[in-house]
Amino acid sequence: MSETDASAPAGGRPRPARRRLLEAAARRFYADGVTATGIDTITAEAGVAKMSLYNNFSSKADLVRAYLDARHEEWLGLYRARLAETDGARAGVLAVFDAYRDHAALAYEHGFRGCGLLNAAAELPVGHEGRSVVRAHKEEVERLIHDHLRSLVPGRPAEARAAAEHLSFLLEGAMTRAGLEGDDERLRHARTMAADLLDRL
Repeated sequence: MSETDASAPAGGRPRPARRRLLEAAARRFYADGVTATGIDTITAEAGVAKMSLYNNFSSKADLVRAYLDARHEEWLGLYRARLAETDGARAGVLAVFDAYRDHAALAYEHGFRGCGLLNAAAELPVGHEGRSVVRAHKEEVERLIHDHLRSLVPGRPAEARAAAEHLSFLLEGAMTRAGLEGDDERLRHARTMAADLLDRL
């Protein structure tokens, strides 16, 4: 099977093997977990030969890294779309919360299971580069919140840092509970709590 073989969208061109592999890995890693998902499962779902996987990724670990990078970029895209609709620092902070809700609302095949990045990190051993990807994502989320807060409370850097940490903890806790409960109600509640905190700064 060639690098572009597989069924194409109606009237469209076949998708490259790398893209199909990443899409299949995203579905299976999120639904079933990284450890439980084997290479054979991914290549079968992607409709490519096993050699195509190794032509595009050096190992399963490399595929996991690419999956985590793709989820990070997916979330950033949702955040940027939300940010483009906002005006002001307060709305910018809430755009971060809205982007998490948007991510939760994506149509995953077997339902919402929380943050795919944290789910994967929980399975990876200490020292695995994938954990560094997840940590960098979470640090970037907190940094985005902090950047908005610096504009919201100029001249109060300590308060901006403390509030950014508080809000990032609120967001991550809500995301964890939402994953356990299978819906975004906790994220909605967290956004309301965040708005109240921002109004009191």
